[in-house]
Amino acid sequence: MHKIVIRISLISIAIVLIMFLVFRNRLPFGEANSSFAPEPGRELTRIEFLEHGKSLSLEKKGENWLINGNKEARISGILFIVRILMEIKIKSPVSDEMFQSAITEKGIEPVKVNIYEGRKLLKSFLVYKTSSNRYGNIMKRGERSKPFIVYVPGYDGDIGSAFTLSELFWQPYTVFNLLPSEIESVKLENLSDTSASFLITSRNHHFALSALNKELSGWDSTLVTRYLSYFAWIPFEKWALEMGSEEKKTVESQLPLYRITVTTPAGQKTILTLWEKLKEGEQTPDSDRLLGRTQTSNEFFVMRYFDIDPLLKKRSYFFPE
Repeated sequence: MHKIVIRISLISIAIVLIMFLVFRNRLPFGEANSSFAPEPGRELTRIEFLEHGKSLSLEKKGENWLINGNKEARISGILFIVRILMEIKIKSPVSDEMFQSAITEKGIEPVKVNIYEGRKLLKSFLVYKTSSNRYGNIMKRGERSKPFIVYVPGYDGDIGSAFTLSELFWQPYTVFNLLPSEIESVKLENLSDTSASFLITSRNHHFALSALNKELSGWDSTLVTRYLSYFAWIPFEKWALEMGSEEKKTVESQLPLYRITVTTPAGQKTILTLWEKLKEGEQTPDSDRLLGRTQTSNEFFVMRYFDIDPLLKKRSYFFPE
């Protein structure tokens, strides 16, 4: 009798386990197919993107995140991708016909994403970046898994764009980050009004103001010091990575509005060139933004006048009224 009770108990446990596994894989579309976010409470310490034989890693080292183990990552970008990875949910399933037309027929290759906590692989899935939906993506857990449109509750923007292997995207969006003591000279060329251009140079630990071709007198040294303090943090808004080669050539063929050259005591130089930007989908100038580029990259970025305006002074700014 005792053996029969034990046998019945074991059978009951086995049935319960089988039912759990069956129903777990049916909610909502099968866990193996639809579970993209790691379990709550997990700490993401490494994120890997793989595409076309290339890879990019974002890894936490102490309080900082590093790009491919050497360059410091932009904290706002890290916070954004971590939020996406921890909060993504299914918006809707994708039919075979939709996947065929939106992805397969367009030859869109996926970005493979691996998420780690320490050495433990928490999740792995495929991201197909597409304009077929406003969230910019279709995701699958694996090649043979069901596809879904995935989103982040409370955020209606394109999350597909965050799954990029561009190092530029992950670097800090900063043009200048210098204290006055770290500046040897500043040359501002106002290319639409050359009479407003000026040069500031360090002489015996004091700064001097001049025109580009002659000495000046009567300027206010406190205004020069104040101007140099503005270089402590000059950001840009975003990279203009969507610009095609022809659009870049069109911008390059135009006369820039400004060119700012900053040299440090160690001889390091940053040359920022600024062009007029057109409004999205229009041929009229954007009164709020400019296109910028430094000598370190061929890629353009977008700058707000709000951020760069403190540097766009005319020579007359330094003279008392």
